[in-house]
Amino acid sequence: MPADLPAYLQIAAELRGRIVAGELAPGAKLPSESRLMTRFGVSNTVTKRAIAVLKAEGLVEGRHGSGVYVRRVRRLVRDSQGRDQRRRGGSTSPFARDVTSSGQRPGWEHESAEVGCPDAIAARLGVEPGDPVLRTRYRYLADGSPIQLATSYEPLAITRGTPVELPEDGAAVGVVARMDAIGVRIDECVEEVIARAAHPDEIERLHLPSAGALMMVVQRTYHAAGRPVETADIVMAADRYQLRYRWPVE
Repeated sequence: MPADLPAYLQIAAELRGRIVAGELAPGAKLPSESRLMTRFGVSNTVTKRAIAVLKAEGLVEGRHGSGVYVRRVRRLVRDSQGRDQRRRGGSTSPFARDVTSSGQRPGWEHESAEVGCPDAIAARLGVEPGDPVLRTRYRYLADGSPIQLATSYEPLAITRGTPVELPEDGAAVGVVARMDAIGVRIDECVEEVIARAAHPDEIERLHLPSAGALMMVVQRTYHAAGRPVETADIVMAADRYQLRYRWPVE
């Protein structure tokens, strides 16, 4: 650990390491502020800042009059294995399969609108900035609680006037099934994962701590014969999700 790291971050890092290692298990009580002050030779203000970091990361929670405890977090696993395989019957929503596998009930809210393609999205879709795209904003739920956000973009040059122009109004569920329905066969999916702090609207919509929440953002693009046909930013709180990637080694 860098010697010049502020004391409160050193304390947070040690406690975080103990939590991740399982030494402080879910439901365990953290050492009191007075014990942390004695152990690290710091003031009460420093220990409070350290605990505030862990609270913002969603690792611990305070209980009035009792202390600070490691949170019991039920993580949803987003498994890449077979994620976008074509299926006969049943839901073709990968999110629905993830939530159902965890023993919870999936659901989502959505809002679609035709917009001019933003510059950054145009680069991902291989279209010109301002070209017409259908933007759909989602909030995904597990047992009624918000757990994930997504914003998808599809070129209207592909879907306009087809039965799948509006993503949630047709019989087919999921991008792969919808594109299959209009003869566009997706054959590749590219994902890039980044981490960043939560934006204010994400804090509100996902019911996150008021500051400091860490997000994972999956930038996903589907291709058909080399042509991008849909791209999306999928946003999830880092403490609520586990990403699992598997692939064959040849």
